[in-house]
Amino acid sequence: MAIPVSNVRNFAIFGHSGSGKTALTDAIAFKLGLNDRMGLTTNGSSVSDTSDEEKVRKISIFSVPFSATHKIGGDEYRINFIDTPGAPDFFGQVRGAVCAADFAVITVDAVSGVQVGTRRAWHICKSYNLSSVAFVITGMDKENADFAAALGSIRDAFGVNCVPVTAPIGGKICNILDIGELPSELEEMKTALSEAAAETDEELMNKYFEEGELSSAEIRQGLSAGISGGSVYPIYTVLPIKGDGVTEFLDSVCRLLPAPGKREFTDVEGNALSADPAAPVVAQVWKTAVDSFMGQLNYIRVFSGTITPGMTLQNNDNGGKETIGSMILMIGKKQIAVASAGPGDIVALPKLKNTKTGDTLAAVNNGTVMKPIDYPQPVCFMAVTAKTQADEDKLSTGIKRLLDSDPTLKFEKDIATKEGVLKGLGDVHLDVAVALMRTQSNVNVNLSVPKVPYREAVTSLGDGHYKHKKQSGGRGQYGDVYMKIEPNPDNDPNWFLDEIVGGAIPGNFLPAIKKGIEETMLAGPLAGYPVQNIKAHIYDGSYHDVDSSEVAFKIAASRAFREAMKNAKPVLLEPIWTLKISIPDTFMGAISGDMPHKRGRVLGMETDEDGVQVITAEAPLAEIFKYAAELRSMTGGQGTFTMEYSRYDIVPSNVAQKIIAEAAKNRTEEEE
Repeated sequence: MAIPVSNVRNFAIFGHSGSGKTALTDAIAFKLGLNDRMGLTTNGSSVSDTSDEEKVRKISIFSVPFSATHKIGGDEYRINFIDTPGAPDFFGQVRGAVCAADFAVITVDAVSGVQVGTRRAWHICKSYNLSSVAFVITGMDKENADFAAALGSIRDAFGVNCVPVTAPIGGKICNILDIGELPSELEEMKTALSEAAAETDEELMNKYFEEGELSSAEIRQGLSAGISGGSVYPIYTVLPIKGDGVTEFLDSVCRLLPAPGKREFTDVEGNALSADPAAPVVAQVWKTAVDSFMGQLNYIRVFSGTITPGMTLQNNDNGGKETIGSMILMIGKKQIAVASAGPGDIVALPKLKNTKTGDTLAAVNNGTVMKPIDYPQPVCFMAVTAKTQADEDKLSTGIKRLLDSDPTLKFEKDIATKEGVLKGLGDVHLDVAVALMRTQSNVNVNLSVPKVPYREAVTSLGDGHYKHKKQSGGRGQYGDVYMKIEPNPDNDPNWFLDEIVGGAIPGNFLPAIKKGIEETMLAGPLAGYPVQNIKAHIYDGSYHDVDSSEVAFKIAASRAFREAMKNAKPVLLEPIWTLKISIPDTFMGAISGDMPHKRGRVLGMETDEDGVQVITAEAPLAEIFKYAAELRSMTGGQGTFTMEYSRYDIVPSNVAQKIIAEAAKNRTEEEE
């Protein structure tokens, strides 16, 4: 860790699922000596995809950091890099990695070219001010691979300032700047490099205009400035399995791409952090994992200062303090203890007491707080039930551990349906979460489609009356209530209206009447779902000097409310959600045509800044519980969507009749 900050390189690898991210990671790890053989996802030997779930599914699920040294001549560099998942179900892992990296490497398959996941990676980098981006073309050894087409697709999508630095030359991957006599087909690429470099500096521009060329050193100088400033995007070619182009890529990364400090990291108040090892410590947890032997591991990115074991840091998000017992590098399943970590470094801290993903760790008396990591909201909901009573006893612990390690998962108890609902970014995400709960906490659960949290409401004015009168020896019970109910579309908090005149009901009984209505609203008369958006007018009644009581008026109010509901044209309401569906052009017809089958409707279509088609639609929650899997099937994995709650709306009568009948059947079975 004694390498100067100027020689540290920190990047994350992004891209569309299947574009070669993990293969590139394995090739880099092998070239840097982190693995004694080239890892492969196909046989489960990848240094990155080490979990059982990743091996079985043959996809990356977790962001995995690595660290190694690389020598170029007499100079030694520290390279920290992160392999990230490409599947949209695990996009939360990408968000954390974006916040930890100084520059991005986006893989592009030589056969498929730029895909939806490529654009998604580009967009997330730009939205997080990660301006330094490099592309790596992989898969040149595949049938139908086309370097020129892949290069063209990158430049068409992201601009002409995407320039190749390495390319296939005579069956090998070579650095264009390291070759004196270039083949004629690559002269155009060197010209593009020269022009991109010249545009970054006035002196270089003048020389280029005067002499018509720049030296390789001058081109590197200009490219380095352009890459740091986000105006030039280098393109590399790598054949990961063969190892071709890996050394050229690593050499160029060290020579051209920025060191810590070039990407400006700011705190919540907008103050820039200094990448100075002698400054007060500021670091952020960008990922939390659970190790079967070491327990919880918090992965941090150090922005400033130097952390050593034994140091006490304060958590500026919760006010607690943490003593750093040890720091480790995780290389696959290998653990390597380190003595210090400075700006740009990524290390795992085991056994912290009260720290989670997104938290800022800083030197004592340093109040810096980093911006929170903005995670995507869940789009897939499933009900969770324990398989056995033993699992039920451990369920809350298992869920908590799961949520601590994955901020994109949410869990809530639905009061109306009495179900525990686990929410995530897709069906695969939730399946993996259940598998992790089993391995991490020994909790076995079942997943099922949740019940829809329907509501009940009224559409007109309805009158209700009930006199509760009971005499069974001694003091009796007497309560008499007249009420009207009507819709309350604006959800006015003053929904309970006392319109009693002449003292027909004493004021001390009104709280009991209100409570009787509130309790009855928890299970409406149509199908037993909560009632919402009503106004209750209490306008008449009577009482008995001796027999009237709060209990009697509570019962009378409950029965009068039920009668008023029946007379006010009650309806069943269902939650409506707004969806934003991002897809390639070719799927526009299929997706928009599918919406009516879900009782949904398309609200609009537009093209976003990345050229992706975005359909805005709305549909009932009952119809979209499985939409994540359906969209993946319809688009071959190229579609993604977000959703947010919109409102409750009336259920169509034909659908409502089935729901009401099912509720009545369930009540009968429960009573029997």
